[in-house]
Amino acid sequence: MHIDAQVVKALREKTGAGMMDCKKALQEAGGDEEKAVNALREKGLAAAARRAGRSANHGIVDSYIHLGGKIGVLVEVNCETDFVARNDEFRTFVRDLCLQIAATNPAFLKKEDVPENVLENERQIIKAQALNEGKPEKVIEKITEGRIDKYYRENCLMEQAFVKNEEITISDLLTELIAKIGENIVIRRYSRFEVGEGLESSTSCGSEN
Repeated sequence: MHIDAQVVKALREKTGAGMMDCKKALQEAGGDEEKAVNALREKGLAAAARRAGRSANHGIVDSYIHLGGKIGVLVEVNCETDFVARNDEFRTFVRDLCLQIAATNPAFLKKEDVPENVLENERQIIKAQALNEGKPEKVIEKITEGRIDKYYRENCLMEQAFVKNEEITISDLLTELIAKIGENIVIRRYSRFEVGEGLESSTSCGSEN
């Protein structure tokens, strides 16, 4: 059964559950929003959003080194208790985040972190591309927003498809973990390092301090 993306989005905003979970619940409920909400609540997914405001002062910092030391990642993920910080599923999630960041190099954690000037620059480039492709003026705005969504999916960690399962996003993965563990979990910060990144060509005789 086809479910309109706007209906899925509305259910997500109402429950806080992941997009794929909302879509699946709507499909199983035959498009009935009330039944879908009940199904999500039964699974504990709708409750995850209510935990978002709870304090998360514990957690771990994890690291990952890839390609024989060519790429390194540091991630801090917070939770509510030290007990959960020692939980195997929590630690697996943090390790998966390290792998995700090493593989995809996201520029931002979430959509809200993208500066407005960066978005405006992207919009201008997309509009120019659409005009060069001969797209009619009346559809350019729709095309622009669609490609901005793609920009988010490529550059924002929370919007990216999970490298181990491209059917779900990192946001979905986090929501599912919160529902399962029963604590607020927050991806606080990360850094990715790549050998030679930002340096001038190797032919340069200078060195950075």
